Amino acid sequence: MKEMLEFKPNEYEVYWRDTWEKENIYCVDNPINANKPKYYCLDMFPYPSGEGLHVGHWRGYVLSDVWVRYKLLKGYNVLHPMGWDNFGLPAENDAIKKGIHPKESTRKNINNMRRQLKEIGCAYDWSKEIDTTHPDYYKWTQFIFLKMYEMGLAYQKYQPVNWCNNCNVVLANEEVAGGLCERCSGSNIEKRQIKQWMLKITQYAEELLNDLDTLDWPYKVKEMQRNWIGKSEGAYVNFKIDDHINKYITVFTTRPDTLFGATFVVLAPENPIVSEIMSNECKDKVMNYISKVQLMSNIDRQVDKEKDGVFIGAYVINPVNGMKIPIYISSYVLMDYGTGAIMAVPAHDERDFEFAKKHKIPIVEVVFSDKSERDNNGALKAAYIGNGKIINSDYLNGLDVFTAKKTIIEKLYARGQGEKATNYKLRDWIFARQRYWGEPIPIIYCDKCGIVPVPYEQLPVLLPDVKSYKPSNNGTSPLASIYDWVNTTCTSCNGPAKRETDTMPQWAGSSWYYLRYPDKYNNNKIASKEMLDTWLPVHMYVGGIEHAVLHLLYARFWTKALYDAKLVSFKEPFTRLFNQGMVLRRAYRCKPCNRWVYDAELDLSVSDSNKVCPVCKNLLDISIEKMSKSKGNGISPDPLVKKYGTDALRMYELFTGDPALDCEWNDDGIKACYNFLKKSWDFIYSAKPISSSSERASKAINRLINNVEQRLLAFKFNTIISAMMEFINEALQIPSEFSEEDLQKFIIVISPIVPHFSEEIWHNRLKKNNHVFHNSFPEVDKEKLIDDVIEYVVQINGKNRMKIVLPNNIDKQSALLKLKDNTKFKELLNESLIKNEIFIDKKLINIVV
Repeated sequence: MKEMLEFKPNEYEVYWRDTWEKENIYCVDNPINANKPKYYCLDMFPYPSGEGLHVGHWRGYVLSDVWVRYKLLKGYNVLHPMGWDNFGLPAENDAIKKGIHPKESTRKNINNMRRQLKEIGCAYDWSKEIDTTHPDYYKWTQFIFLKMYEMGLAYQKYQPVNWCNNCNVVLANEEVAGGLCERCSGSNIEKRQIKQWMLKITQYAEELLNDLDTLDWPYKVKEMQRNWIGKSEGAYVNFKIDDHINKYITVFTTRPDTLFGATFVVLAPENPIVSEIMSNECKDKVMNYISKVQLMSNIDRQVDKEKDGVFIGAYVINPVNGMKIPIYISSYVLMDYGTGAIMAVPAHDERDFEFAKKHKIPIVEVVFSDKSERDNNGALKAAYIGNGKIINSDYLNGLDVFTAKKTIIEKLYARGQGEKATNYKLRDWIFARQRYWGEPIPIIYCDKCGIVPVPYEQLPVLLPDVKSYKPSNNGTSPLASIYDWVNTTCTSCNGPAKRETDTMPQWAGSSWYYLRYPDKYNNNKIASKEMLDTWLPVHMYVGGIEHAVLHLLYARFWTKALYDAKLVSFKEPFTRLFNQGMVLRRAYRCKPCNRWVYDAELDLSVSDSNKVCPVCKNLLDISIEKMSKSKGNGISPDPLVKKYGTDALRMYELFTGDPALDCEWNDDGIKACYNFLKKSWDFIYSAKPISSSSERASKAINRLINNVEQRLLAFKFNTIISAMMEFINEALQIPSEFSEEDLQKFIIVISPIVPHFSEEIWHNRLKKNNHVFHNSFPEVDKEKLIDDVIEYVVQINGKNRMKIVLPNNIDKQSALLKLKDNTKFKELLNESLIKNEIFIDKKLINIVV
């Protein structure tokens, strides 16, 4: 390439991206990488349901790329692949919105996103690119499903499911937020009883919980998974139903110590035993209430403030005191949690307390504490939740809560009335969608043979290519209307059979994709044992925290199932996880026009409080919101790259703040990064290297090496940019005091952040023939980090009053002598009597007067 003396990022950046791709320098199969240690860094791959990537997406990809390039410089052969999570409801809805086939829609989106990802300059090995909708890929998704079916992990059952009338599809519990569909931005959810394919994730609840302790993951993500799994220690208690021989209601409770205070039992309205035991007098009320609850989502039921419920005209016997207590049904009890029944102890549960007050049910206090709220008569004003001494409980009286729990569980077990138990909030995964755009479930139904799995050698079961794919409104998949595809031959008896017409959910392909990258061309296995053992588990996984209890939990579950099937040799897919913060943007809401207004339509010289709608001229409300494809409020990186170049945008993505925290986007900040690169360019091209750098220059370059590496290791990428800027500001004061080796070190050190800039300087200014990333990250000379002088903070009576510069290795006595001789200190002391002198080496001197 011709030497370029003028700073023109858009010219040299395109050249170097093309060169990297032509020479395939990031391919792990390149012979130059053969004997290097292996490192697997993975990005959560994008979902192509929108037009392209916004600057919020860029942030995560730049973060991982900086880490990858650092690892390359540390001598690793780094697998950094990219692919496309292509099936699923969002992609199908996007296609419906555009009026085209999802195959065509996602292809266009992928082509645009691939262009953008290449424009970031990321060190991806594009030879490993995968697409979850390609038959060569989803063949293995179907294979894993069949393995799970063999293992008893995939099964069918009638299930109360979340049905979205807008999407015409069943949703997993994790896809419902606040009773609304997350997939179509807020449609109401209703409950339906539908026969569904399920995956038994609950079988791994304890493993999923315990193995979190082995992972280098953010605390917040681990807590989110722990709470979602929701382990509870307690007991099952059997309540005999009055006037029914050998009929019992079993409840799970975490507070068996309060059993003497149980004054009623509440069942989930859909509990099948309700119809068996309700009285004729209560039947109409009960059935009307059940109909009402069927229209409520689980979220609405759990936050029901009315504490509605209906007495069903039946009673149970409290096993510890023989009391006959009433049975109610209420929306706040869910059939898919515990046993679909609870014992209610109103004195010690807020929800039960409010229910008992409303329905005039007795409240019996069984845990006494001075901290409980009472009225003037000593009665409880609110439920008391906590420790105390057991009262009104016969043989438990006087015990503390912990001892009482242990004692009563032993008694219940001895009498056959209950036993110690563990329960989980985690529910099995609803693994079927009544939509077209997904992996066909490889099952056929035969009147003679029943459920028949498709033989492995007949995989993949191809998704038929159809013109009409829109969802039906009768609860069946569009595939059900494709006669030639649905009707098939039973592989067991050769008789007539029908295919399963539901498809897999969006999360299927992403639950195992990390296994396919190392060996994507393998036609005989998910991946060979050699490749899996070489690369897996993933060393570093980078992506958003929004996937904490969906993708991450599902991927962990699939890995554990594959381990038990002896297909992989590890139980956890991702050793280390980093969640980047979201990028927020300032937006303005016009209530009269019912629209969002963005910067492009506004006079930016006017303060936020005075900005008006360009249409109706009313004042706008300010909002800080997350950039998202669903809201259509993302800022495209394309015009910013065109104006400032890729490296300036990469720098700013890192410079916006702590990468683990959310940040607000402001285009103006890119200018400072562009100016830094221009200053660095001018410094390098104007420098006249000397054979041996000066002491100051040597210290400056070593300080930069140390700061960049330490901050890289701590994932404080924003402070790396600060270190780079500090170095250039100092270097410009002494441009002729650096050696040629110093300039080389500078370029290598900043290359993970600004790879195009570094490659251009490396070749055309420093005249090197190899790629900058085929070098080693410079070693720091620790002797050069020792400063000749140190700035001490001086306090008087613990308050900061001044600073003083002292020799680096000064002792306490010498430091105090110099301080006491300082004119400013004498003025501050003002002849006060010194009572004590505290000296903290290299940091602080505190004078007590």
